[in-house]
Amino acid sequence: MVDYYETLGVSKDASQEDIKRAYKKLAKQYHPDLNKSPDATDKFKQVNEAAAVLGDPEKRKQYDQFGSAGGQQFSGFDFRDFAAGSNFDDIFDSFFSGFGFGRRGNGRSGRDLVAEVTISLDDVAKGAVKDLHVSRHVACDTCRGKGGTDFTTCNTCQGQGVVRQARRTPFGVFATTTTCNACKGSGERAENVCKECDGDGVLVSREPLSVKIPAGIEDGMKLRLAGEGEAVKGGSAGDFYVVVHVENDERFVREGTDLLVVQPVSFVTACIGGEITVETLHGKKKVDIPSGTQNGAQIRLEGEGLPELRSKHKGDIVVNVNITLPKKVTKKQIELLKEFEKEGSKKWGLF
Repeated sequence: MVDYYETLGVSKDASQEDIKRAYKKLAKQYHPDLNKSPDATDKFKQVNEAAAVLGDPEKRKQYDQFGSAGGQQFSGFDFRDFAAGSNFDDIFDSFFSGFGFGRRGNGRSGRDLVAEVTISLDDVAKGAVKDLHVSRHVACDTCRGKGGTDFTTCNTCQGQGVVRQARRTPFGVFATTTTCNACKGSGERAENVCKECDGDGVLVSREPLSVKIPAGIEDGMKLRLAGEGEAVKGGSAGDFYVVVHVENDERFVREGTDLLVVQPVSFVTACIGGEITVETLHGKKKVDIPSGTQNGAQIRLEGEGLPELRSKHKGDIVVNVNITLPKKVTKKQIELLKEFEKEGSKKWGLF
């Protein structure tokens, strides 16, 4: 007898969230495309079957009452369909909601794809265009994604696009619905099959996908390219999601649209004032330091920061003054400093 709780590695009082988390971990561990061991496929099927029962509160209740004989065959999302460049976790979370194991839609819409791209802070400031090299299915231009011409109703599914099967188990009769293999879910078949795509309606494309990165984007944001995901015969293509990562920049620390920089300033310049050179996104810039500037003081360079996403507003560069002291001083410098301190305490009460 198969113990579904043992298969998922959870206790009998595990919450639905615990079961979902366990399933997600094991599905990724034993997925045939990620695990090439001989028993990975069988283990993957066992994990799917256990999750299909324990993931449904009603079926789990029946299972707890009547034991571990049988169980429903899992018929959810086919993880073998992941495309190159896809992120397992993002795809999993986008296709599963509330632990409801089932295929989204009716098979007439292509899968969404997910990829990641890393950009620099300069790209954030100006915006950029990045090319992603991802293999994906695109609609065949010859037949416009239909697979051919002169269509008739599919005899296998009677035009429904899906095939339903019923399976009797100790828990009752469980019905499963799968996409019709004969018509690929379209509900119709072509009398004249397209020679370019062999009736599939789609072709594999390795052409780079250009992604426009808007200025002001923040780390972790997602861009949606509508209709640029996987194409499907006789249906609409899914979307392409791009997760943007921003590299750390050794020059600045980003806070929203502001850029923070620590700027060394000599003791003398801080006392009597002067001019320093500060790095900006547009090159170096001269900045005046007022006399008597204190350590930790901030000087703002307005409009020199990053643009705000979908806005003309720009942040500032915030210069944090770090007064540096000499490590060694000469005898003459010591005498001058003592005189400076003496005169300052008498005349201005500075010390």
